[in-house]
Amino acid sequence: MIDLQDITKVYQIGDEKLYALNHATLHIAPREFVSIIGPSGSGKSTLMNIIGLLDTADAGTYKLDGIPIQNYSERQLARVRNEKIGFIFQNFNLIPKLTAWENVELPLIYRGMRPAERSERVALALERVGLTARARHLPTELSGGQQQRVAIARALVTDPSLLLADEPTGNLDSHTSAEIMGILHELHRQGNTVVLITHDNDIARQAPRSVHILDGRLTEVVL
Repeated sequence: MIDLQDITKVYQIGDEKLYALNHATLHIAPREFVSIIGPSGSGKSTLMNIIGLLDTADAGTYKLDGIPIQNYSERQLARVRNEKIGFIFQNFNLIPKLTAWENVELPLIYRGMRPAERSERVALALERVGLTARARHLPTELSGGQQQRVAIARALVTDPSLLLADEPTGNLDSHTSAEIMGILHELHRQGNTVVLITHDNDIARQAPRSVHILDGRLTEVVL
């Protein structure tokens, strides 16, 4: 599913070079649930952006679902991103003026999907996260946990190969965090590949496999 080989990402800050990723290698098989844990400044955001095709590496190779993407154009990356990756963000990234239903539907509109098929997919995605009854509510009318459920439904609706969750419990209380992690575990049991980016050891330990990142270098965590 994910095959990163010797990935390097360097930022030039004045006369100094900062290695956000330093010859990082990572292999994640289909249907795995992997957490990537590290403190602020460790390189985990850069790693997430590269895995999610939001940024490209300066050196190394990356294959996503068998596709070598390091030489893809921005347009090609956008197409693969839309087809293969579902994003779940810490801040939900919902559009305030759109209802839960409309937020979930948006990626399908970008795909040019027919209205009837869109409706069927959105209804199923909201049902999977237990939000059918709140489909016509705006984000401001939903709790933080409900907003994150909408974000998960939006990630699921395109039937992606990979769910990429960036600090999905970071803005939630402990009870709601447990609910969101429960949904991610259920999605994993249903066959989804899940990569969870976090700084929280307790959250990271809930994944069957954990990888630690520090100073742009990756090491496996023995659980």
